[in-house]
Amino acid sequence: MKQTKLYFASDFHLGVPNYKTSREREARVVAWLDSIKGDATEVFLVGDIFDFWFEYAAVIPKGFIRLQGKLAELSDAGIKLYFFKGNHDMWVFDYFKKEFNLQIISDELIIEREGKRFFIHHGDGLGDGDKSYKILKNFFRSGFCQWLFARIHPNLGIGIANYWSSKSRLANNKNLWKPDEDFEKNWAIDTYQDIQKKFGEFDYLIFGHRHNPFIFPLNEKTTYVNLGEWVNDSCYAQFDGEKVELKKWL
Repeated sequence: MKQTKLYFASDFHLGVPNYKTSREREARVVAWLDSIKGDATEVFLVGDIFDFWFEYAAVIPKGFIRLQGKLAELSDAGIKLYFFKGNHDMWVFDYFKKEFNLQIISDELIIEREGKRFFIHHGDGLGDGDKSYKILKNFFRSGFCQWLFARIHPNLGIGIANYWSSKSRLANNKNLWKPDEDFEKNWAIDTYQDIQKKFGEFDYLIFGHRHNPFIFPLNEKTTYVNLGEWVNDSCYAQFDGEKVELKKWL
């Protein structure tokens, strides 16, 4: 029986800032996935894999074929795959489920492996504050909003989205905010208090979204992990059955 080996990564943001650099990033991601296929039992893609994604009834965005091929290979090899909806790719529906048997996660996923309890979430909309974003998120995720966007021709809809992505801070590496560990720890502690009230205690909190790779204890039991992003950092986390480590790919 294969030893438990979990891998976590997020925020590839494939599609920005341009075709050339996005393809280079995709190649790094594919090389990383290829390197873990021999021992991975489960792989968690924790949101914002694409900088934009929308599945029309018969159309998906062009590109990212090498990533999709590698995911199909891992799935065919019996590795369990999870895809979390991020704030950039929340309009993932059932294409990946049908093609690669990815389990699509809309919000949090709670699992227990080798006696360790995990709370996994893209990380957007958690904690207090940011009420305007939470309202906007609910609207974008609504069936009505998705129905409206589906009425737009793909050339126009995807074109608008790609143009908007090209203007983002991450795409242009402008004013990228790098909080210190104390700030991140205070945010994580406050957020964990809300999580505890709803779901109980955990050994690991694993988030993406905040684009800053961090791992540190919140208390004697719980460790917080942020996976960073792959435009600059190319970090991922690995659980070997005993502990989680944050690592950097190449």
